[in-house]
Amino acid sequence: MNPIIRRALPHGRKPHVGIVGAGVSGLRCADILIQAGHKVTILEARDRIGGRLCQAKVKGNLVDLGPNWIHGTEDNPILDLAKETNTVTHNWDGRQCIYDQQGNALPEEEAAEAAETIWSIIGDGMEYAKEHSASIPPSKSLLDYLEEETKELYRSTDLNEVAKQKKRNLLLKIAEMWGAFVGSGVERQSLRFFWLEECIDGDNLFVAGTYKNILERIAEPALQGADIQFGQCVRNVETKYEDGAATKVEVEVAGGKTFDFDEVVMTTPLGWLKRNQFVFVPDLPKDVSQAIHNLGYGCLDKIYITFPKAFWNTAPVSKTNIPTTARTSIPNTTATTAPVHSIDPNAAPSTHHPGFTQWTAPLYAPDTNPLSWNQECVNMAALPSGSAHPTLLFYTFGPTSEHIASILSFDSSSPHDPSPAATARLLAFFAPYYSRLPNFDAADPACAPQAVLATAWAADELAGYGSYCNFPVGLEQGDRDVEALRRGLPDRRVWLAGEHTASFLALGTVTGAYWSGEGVGRWIESAYGGGNGAVKN
Repeated sequence: MNPIIRRALPHGRKPHVGIVGAGVSGLRCADILIQAGHKVTILEARDRIGGRLCQAKVKGNLVDLGPNWIHGTEDNPILDLAKETNTVTHNWDGRQCIYDQQGNALPEEEAAEAAETIWSIIGDGMEYAKEHSASIPPSKSLLDYLEEETKELYRSTDLNEVAKQKKRNLLLKIAEMWGAFVGSGVERQSLRFFWLEECIDGDNLFVAGTYKNILERIAEPALQGADIQFGQCVRNVETKYEDGAATKVEVEVAGGKTFDFDEVVMTTPLGWLKRNQFVFVPDLPKDVSQAIHNLGYGCLDKIYITFPKAFWNTAPVSKTNIPTTARTSIPNTTATTAPVHSIDPNAAPSTHHPGFTQWTAPLYAPDTNPLSWNQECVNMAALPSGSAHPTLLFYTFGPTSEHIASILSFDSSSPHDPSPAATARLLAFFAPYYSRLPNFDAADPACAPQAVLATAWAADELAGYGSYCNFPVGLEQGDRDVEALRRGLPDRRVWLAGEHTASFLALGTVTGAYWSGEGVGRWIESAYGGGNGAVKN
């Protein structure tokens, strides 16, 4: 971005910057600007800070409703904050339990081999996309690539054709887990821009202690030095001009109240921007408007189900030696379930149920899941002592998330705290899966869920009815679209920040949101004669 130089304000007045949204990017941006001596006002539509990064309790246990992970450990400021705040993080041992379409658990060796194989193909696909992006047709999906690659597997084995095809089909069913990484199915993921899903090198760490302390540390400067006004839903963002030059930005909120700022930073989610481009006056320039339209916006939701005890953990489970030859060559991704780069190869053998369970394309729940959507969960009872509790965390995405959101919006006054009717429907939906875990006995009180907590971002207007940017089939210039959002509209004194404007190695992550807010703060600081305007890209 070319340097932006602002004229000095009269009478030595410091710039007044308005930040729309008190999520991670807005809070970090405020921190930078406060340090530079600027006046900062944050307009937040909710009654709290954090945006999608927030916590709630399920049966007394604090859990994250938003991000659960730190993606990448090399030069990651979020990991630094985790260490500073004594936040417990966790590496998994790599084991996962996979159920076939009939609900039978695969032997550990078969599950390990299949998972390793599909991760290797996904890694190769990311490298292929990076090298051949310009020549890959926009219409080609990640699923297309996976189908092509799996066709070549097992040809030289002694298996008959039926057995070979069964193994290939299993791989494709397991590959559907990628939907939980971006909030959309593999059939909608662009192969051409698959490389934009790569993230910072190093491990993917599960935030066992929740993001609570990290969020508090990020928010501290803003809480102390900014004017944070809650319950302020933005309805209009108008740049005012004098003699053809932008002089200020007027922001109108619901109820008609207006604020005048020298600069405005919009940290609203991509999904919100997609539905609210009309709030900008004048209209957004074509490249920014098209970028908002072109980029995808996923829907990743979470359902926590807590039991009296972790009945699935009571029997010793052996550890399979999973091959690791391909892992060092697989790019790190924004994984949420069974991520390769969260595995500790030196972990001692575990006796608990695997950390991840996947039910592939189930055919045994026709009433509640007639389209056989994959299901997957994290074993929260396998977390370190002090963080573990008898809870299963189900990740849902795409159509499943929309279905769960419809249950919650129909039955509940508060989606995060389902009504009894909504809870019953949620448990009816997930019972076919958790009831197949080891030691389940419907007559045993220990196997009866005690509490349910759901996120329902798919029904949240302020979240843009979803979560996390992604790169859909048909996208022609995804990298340039991100760059257009990252540049924002500085000539109109309007800037964009958030996980959708982040570094290519941090899109869709907490780190990306943090860096984007920091970058915009530095640019504004530089425009008024301070700092160096350095932005990660």
